[in-house]
Order: sequence, then structure tokens, then C-alpha cells
Amino acid sequence: MLGIRIVRQNNEGLVETLGKYKHSVTSGIHFYIPGIQKIRTVNLAMTPLALPNYSVITKDNADVSASLTLNYHVTNSVKYQYENTDSVESMAQLVRGHLRDIIGRMELNEALGSTAKINQELATAIGDLTDTYGINVDRTNIDELTPSKAIQSAMDKQLTADRERVAAIAKAEGEAKSIELTTKAKNDALMATATAEATATRTRADAEKYRIDTVNSSLESATKEFFENQSISAFSDLAKSPANVVVVPNDHIADLGQIPAIGAALKSGLVDKTPKPSKK
Repeated sequence: MLGIRIVRQNNEGLVETLGKYKHSVTSGIHFYIPGIQKIRTVNLAMTPLALPNYSVITKDNADVSASLTLNYHVTNSVKYQYENTDSVESMAQLVRGHLRDIIGRMELNEALGSTAKINQELATAIGDLTDTYGINVDRTNIDELTPSKAIQSAMDKQLTADRERVAAIAKAEGEAKSIELTTKAKNDALMATATAEATATRTRADAEKYRIDTVNSSLESATKEFFENQSISAFSDLAKSPANVVVVPNDHIADLGQIPAIGAALKSGLVDKTPKPSKK
């Protein structure tokens, strides 16, 4: 009634005279002629817009419900207000059309796993809408891509089958690995046992060889008196033996000490202790 209008921050005023646009005014207090002039305000701040779910068909004829959120702001208030009946709805329809085109060139699995790629392609396709609607889309984001219930049921069955297949493969691989490790452990144990036995046999052989070499070396270095002492010991054992007869050549009587088996012969009862008359 007083012809005073306040345009708030982040808004722009459009002055109309007798219903025709004359000029724009910035935020602040402005005066106009009531009944002849009018000041319309347009919000220039960024505004979020949620597009409701709508059906999209993929390349492999799968029905997908898409949910989209975008942010926009007015860049040209004159085009926004006067050149389009509903610039926001026109912009939303353009976004939906580009989204259908992008997803329509993808198969279902690709579309479900490529939301970031779809957002990027959508932003490129929309570009700058200032020339057409006086609006600039700052950001687009696909909130949800939901297949139909029938497709979801089929996907669940396939996912369950895939998980069971992977579990069966993992179980089989685990059993095969277990058998492999068990067989390897047994083989290693057998090889270790065989190696230990071979080492023990070689050690015993080396010890026996050392004993024989020591005895032979001792015999080689033994004096005549040693063998004579062995002969006396042999005859002493002969005298104590219950044997009846012992035949020994006279020229080898001194070698009795070198015969280790003489003790067994003397104890076998084959030597006669009864003295025989000597021949004169």
C-alpha cells in the first residue's frame, strides 16, 4: 500500500510496469508505484531438488527404479521468470531424459556398479542450462538404483548360488591342501628317519672300522713277549677246560694268543684234560 518493497539477501527483484518487465534491482529497500508497478523476487541461492522414483530400462531390458537428487541455482532471473512457465520442472525433465539415455546404454550389472560414472556423464550431458532456463545445475547424485522385485529375487538366487559355489571350491581347496601338507609331513618324516638310520649305520661302520684298525695297529706293534703271554693264557685256559683233545701243530703253538675263538673251543668240552704218556 505504501509502495515499499524489501528485496532480501541472495534474491533479485524484477520490476514490472503495467505487467511488463522493466529492470532488475538488487537486495535492499526499493520504492514503486502501487497499482502500476510490481516487484517480483527471485531466489538466487542454491536449492536442492529431489526427483521422485521413476522407471528406467537398461540395455538388457531390465526395469530399474531411479532416484535422483540435484542442486541448482538461478543464474538469469529474467529467463527463469518470464521465458519458461516452469523452469524447474523443465530442467527436471531434461535431467530425467539424459539419465534414461545413459542407463539405457548400460546393462543392469554395469549400471548398478557405476553410479559415479553415471553422475559424471549426466553432469556433462546437462552442461550449462543458463541459456535455456536461466538455471545452472551444480551437482547431481543418484541416490538409488533399484531393480524390480522379480529381478531382485533372481539376483538373490544367483548370489546365493555363487556363494555356495565359492564355499564349495574353498572347502575342496582346503581339503586338498590339508592332504598335501599331511602327505608332505609323512614324506618328510620318512626321509628324516631314513637319513637318521643311514647316519647311525655310517657311524657304527666308522666305529667298527676304527676298532678294527686300532686292533690291527696294536697287533702290528705288539712284541714277541705279548704273544708268548697270550699263549701262556691260552694254555692256562686249556688246563682248566673239561675238553678231552686239542690238536695244535707244534710250530704254531705260539699263535694261540692271536686266535680269538680259542676260548669258545676250550669251553665246548672238546679238549681232554687227561694227560697222555709221552713218547720216548
